[in-house]
Amino acid sequence: MKRVALLLIAFATGGVIVVLASPAAGHVDDEAAPIFGIKIPSGYRDWPVVSVAHEEGSLNDLRAVLGNGVAIKAYREGTLPFPDGTIIARLAWSYVPSEENNKVFGRQQSFVAGPPTNVQFMVKDSKKYAATGGWGFAQFKDGKVDDKADLKTCFPCHAPIKARDYVFTQYARTP
Repeated sequence: MKRVALLLIAFATGGVIVVLASPAAGHVDDEAAPIFGIKIPSGYRDWPVVSVAHEEGSLNDLRAVLGNGVAIKAYREGTLPFPDGTIIARLAWSYVPSEENNKVFGRQQSFVAGPPTNVQFMVKDSKKYAATGGWGFAQFKDGKVDDKADLKTCFPCHAPIKARDYVFTQYARTP
């Protein structure tokens, strides 16, 4: 009986390792983004939520901002500048009306995430990325790196918020 239990545990552990090592567990592609050399961090979809937002205008998307353990600790403690090792992820989707929800409400008021648009990362390494305020930037669409031209616009866009260590998203505390 002990032997069967040990075999079951070994089999289950092996299965978990295979799933975690598979491309679907983290990302489709292991290619680094140009300029900053950042890859999609494994397991980023399991990071805690920093905040959510709806951007209008030309972006017109819903987004969730996630942070690794270093980022979350800094956000919670109000630490600025963010320490090296901080990684902030921004996942974005187009947003669409929820016909199912709107039937319940009796009017159009509910919107949900539609097709994904992209995922972006900010990685803090004050020495490696000294020329861009200590931050490296990456953008991926459908698991593939975005072109170099888009990345050249990242730091100039973040420069006006230098006082917050170039980070737009503030921590959304819960009640």
